Amino acid sequence: MLWKALFASLLSLAAVPALADECKVTVDSTDQMTFDQKQIEVSKSCKTFEVTLTHSGNLPVNVMGHNWVLTKTADMREVASDGMSAGADKGYLKPEDTRVIAHTRMIGAGEKDSITFDASTLDPAGQYTFFCSFPGHIAMMQGTLKIVD
Repeated sequence: MLWKALFASLLSLAAVPALADECKVTVDSTDQMTFDQKQIEVSKSCKTFEVTLTHSGNLPVNVMGHNWVLTKTADMREVASDGMSAGADKGYLKPEDTRVIAHTRMIGAGEKDSITFDASTLDPAGQYTFFCSFPGHIAMMQGTLKIVD
């Protein structure tokens, strides 16, 4: 009987980190205008989801800055276009743009930033895209975010 209780305790401890890992991800960005993730899957069980963006390159934010922006796929291009008009001091995002679901700040070499957002509001049938809004980066720096079982 004791071994069953011990096994159950160990099993519950092993499940905690796995569940935490499902509700957060680290995405690395580089001087070659790439994200190391092209697709992110978020479990429907996640109430919130955390994205940590890192920059493993050597160039400063004003030359090769990156951010991580999440929108509905249909809104991505217009959000990026409006962001270019907003300029560098606004992180290439229109202030208080309701089409932006979540975003990190713009970072340069060696920096990181995290954002936590309410994943429970995302539609499992919806199409979501993440991208970098630094001018010109969207062509290479984008991926999909999907809600999964």
